[in-house]
This record gives sequence, structure tokens and C-alpha cells, in this order.
Amino acid sequence: MEEKTPAPLRALVDKTNALLETIHLGGGKKAIAKQKEKNKLTARERIDYLVDKGRPFVEIGAFAGYGMYEEYGGCPAAGTVAGVGYVSGRQCVIVANDQTVKAGAWFPITGKKNLRLQEIAMQNHLPIIYLVDSAGVFLPMQDEIFPDKEHFGRIFYNNAQMSAAGIVQIAAVMGACVAGGAYLPIMSDETLMVEGAGSIFLAGPYLVKAAVGEDIDAETLGGAVTHTEISGIADYKFPTEQECLDQVKKIIDKLGAQKNAGFDRAEAKAPALPAEDLYRLVAPDNSRPYDMVDVIKRIVDASEFEEFKKDYGKTIVCGYARIDGWAVGIVANQRKIVKSKKGEMQMGGVIYNDSADKAARFILNCNQKRIPLLFLQDVTGFMVGSRSEHSGIIKDGAKLVNAVANSVVPKITIVVGNSYGAGNYAMCGKAYDPRFIYAWPGARIAVMGGEQAAKTLLQIQVASLKAKGETISPEVESELLQRIKGRYEEQTTPYYAAARLWVDAIIDPVDTRRVVSEAIHAAQQAPVEKEFRTGVFQV
Repeated sequence: MEEKTPAPLRALVDKTNALLETIHLGGGKKAIAKQKEKNKLTARERIDYLVDKGRPFVEIGAFAGYGMYEEYGGCPAAGTVAGVGYVSGRQCVIVANDQTVKAGAWFPITGKKNLRLQEIAMQNHLPIIYLVDSAGVFLPMQDEIFPDKEHFGRIFYNNAQMSAAGIVQIAAVMGACVAGGAYLPIMSDETLMVEGAGSIFLAGPYLVKAAVGEDIDAETLGGAVTHTEISGIADYKFPTEQECLDQVKKIIDKLGAQKNAGFDRAEAKAPALPAEDLYRLVAPDNSRPYDMVDVIKRIVDASEFEEFKKDYGKTIVCGYARIDGWAVGIVANQRKIVKSKKGEMQMGGVIYNDSADKAARFILNCNQKRIPLLFLQDVTGFMVGSRSEHSGIIKDGAKLVNAVANSVVPKITIVVGNSYGAGNYAMCGKAYDPRFIYAWPGARIAVMGGEQAAKTLLQIQVASLKAKGETISPEVESELLQRIKGRYEEQTTPYYAAARLWVDAIIDPVDTRRVVSEAIHAAQQAPVEKEFRTGVFQV
């Protein structure tokens, strides 16, 4: 269908895809060529060989590290390719070191990304496969990756926790596995190695020579033959990477079934309305309001949406639907201007007292019914001013935040547009443990909008100058405002957020249905064992 209006959101999708093409090259074409000279596959090729053809693979953290560590030449995808896909019919988390990026060394964001993938495996009880090829910690930044609670060592803590929880971990060592990193494959359930390429040791040949004066080569020190025939550390050795990955497939193929969460799934039905409409429905610059229900109907089965309390608390839309057959409860910010029950006009994207109250109640219902929750964020925050304060907006907002924080059913979040201030929290931002969180290319994540933030910061600077007896001209003030706004808005883009893993990925809006379905499929693997309790809050 030919669009009658421009679709800047589609242009942002094209921009995102162009950036991803560069990111997918890892350390670059020369580094890839060197990998080939060693008869080694790249991280992406290893994953492509491993996963089931024709089944979805949802990449996590492709933008991790984007625009960071420029003084060291950058760290594309945090030096790790990872995601959730299918191996021998079983949904798994896959984490592959990218040896083309600084020899697979761990930057601070690499540690954060690997911990996020382990978190996904733990939350959803998914088997996790490590494709190991790393030189270890990036030494110039060791103080930011080595000693703290959420640093490198937490990986091995999680190895132990997952093992105790019965979550299967398979490690295929296809290159270097050095120093502290040597614990990861050995703390996994099974360890596979590639002959002549894979090596595991606490200290490499150079450090061994310096420490104890012993001359030894890497293969003899910790190669596949050494660890399968002498130390007994590894379980299998293979002459090629492909044979090694084939064995991983065989291991996963024999895993027993586990108890699942029991979320309801019916036969999937395609939306009655085309997903491509999403490109024109939502303006990424928030230049015009839109009806969030129109967005929902392009995502859900048969475009059928059962709205909850439709005529109350209209700036949040709540209701039940199915996505690819899965039953879901949807909580979404309404972006069009609406009329309240008292006849007052309410701004779209703002959370009012009644909408907070409605959403909290709906979340309670979904927990009662064991229905996963989908949050669609386009929120500028809670309503401010004396009327809202006197009506107890803080109390109603706290009620909503309490319900989101204590929810025991899986939560999946899509940042469609704005994600500002406490609205980010109330609508299940990163701090509220969504199982998965994705952003559209027009998303904005910040404590407040760029215009408001810039004016606030400018007022502070001008007041400071006046206190010193100084003044600035309107021209200088305008220039300063634009400079502050530009710097602030750069930090609100989805690329900035994805680089720091505030979101798992930036997705094409037409892929929303697919990634939500895969997220619920992953969540289905982990039984809901906690009892839903909200604790104490004011009513």
C-alpha cells in the first residue's frame, strides 16, 4: 500500500540497519581475513552454523559499546555476538566471543553484556551455550572490569548459580580461554575443544616463562589433547569447528523436557491490519499525537483487543489480546489528547491519577490470571501541578510502581517513543526487571525531554552568573541553550541507550510481534513460582 504521508520512522529503520551492517563486521574486514587465515569461523558464522535454519534468532546487544571506547579503537557489539535462538529445536541463549575485536578481550561493556545474557538464561531457565574465543580482560581498563560485584568475576558466580538451578551450560572452546576466563568452560556442564585452536590455561606461555622459567607452547600447556587426555578438564575434542558445533547440537537434542510456566497459547492469527502502517502511525519526533490502540491492532492477533476500563483513566490503555497465539495483558501509554471523566482535556503520554490507578489494578488482574504483561512506552511522565499533587498523584504513582515492581508474571517492554522520568519506571523500564526490553528507532530515554532539560539547565547557569553580578545577552543565551540541548539530546537517543544496554536491542517496528512472541516463548520455560504480593501502599 502506497503511503500518503512521509514515514520518517522507516528512514530511522534504514539508518539503524546501515549502522548494524558496520557493527556486524566486528573488528573490520582485515581482522576477519586474519581469522580466515587461521581456518576459523567468525562469531557470527559460528552462530549461523549452530542455530536451526528457518527459526528466529533474536540478537541481544548488537549496539552494546556503540560510540564508546573510541580512544582504544572502539568495541563493536561489546566484542561479543549473542542472542536467543533455537538449537536442535530447543530455545537457547548463545554467547560468542568475537575474536576480531581486540582478540575477544573483555571491556567493561563486554562484562555487562555477558551478565545480561546470563540473566536472560537464569530468568527464563534457558540452556546457555558459550562459544569461547577470548584473550581475557582488556588490561588498560582492568580496574573497570575486574574487581566489583557486577564485573568479570560475576560470570563465574552465575555459572555456579545456574548449575545449582539445573540450567544447562555448554562451552565450546574454539580459541583462547585465558586466566580467570578459564573457569567459565570448566564451570559449565560440558566442555568441548577444537584441536590446534582451543586452549585453556590460567597463565599463557609468556607468563609461565616469566613466573616459573618454564618454556612451553600453548598447545602443550593447555590445548585440546592436553585437556582431554592428561588433565581430564575437557570432555570432547574435534579437528574442526563444524564438528565441534555438531556435537553441541547433539547434546542439546537430548535434553529432557522441563516443567513450564503454563501460559495460554491458542492458534496464531495474523493481524487484520498491516504492520507496515506502524511506520506512518507514529512520528519519531513526537510532532503529532496518535491513537495507541491503532498501534496495538497492528501487533495483535486478528487485530482484536479487549480494552479494560476503556472509559476510565484514558491516558493509559490496558487490555487483553493474543500475540502469535500467546495471551498477553497490554499496558500502553495513550498519545492522543483525551477527555477525562470530568470533561477535562488530558495530554497524551502523561500519566494522570486515574490512569495510574487503572494500570495498577490491571497488573494485579494479570498476575491473578497468570498472563504475561507487555508494556508499550511513550510516556512523558506523571502529571504535575497543584491539582495533581492535591489529588495524590504521588500516591497513585507509587501504587503503580509497586504493582510493576512486585509483578511475578513475565514483563516485556517496548519503548515506542518517549520514556521520560518516573514514567520510565511506572511503565517497566530497565530498573524494573523486564524479561526483555526493546526500543523502536524513534525512542527517547531520559529524565525529561531535551527542550525542558535544556531550559532548566540554562536557568541554573544564568542564575549562577547573575549571582556573580554577570549578565549575558539574549543572543549568547540562545546559543548556550542550543548547545546544552544538543548535548543532552545526544544522550537520549536509542543508540546511546542500546550502547549501554538500557535496552536489549533496537528493533524494526514491524518485528515487534515476532520479538514479543519469542520473549513469551522464552518466559514459558520458567515456572512462575513466587506468590504475587504487593506489600504496603497507600490507597
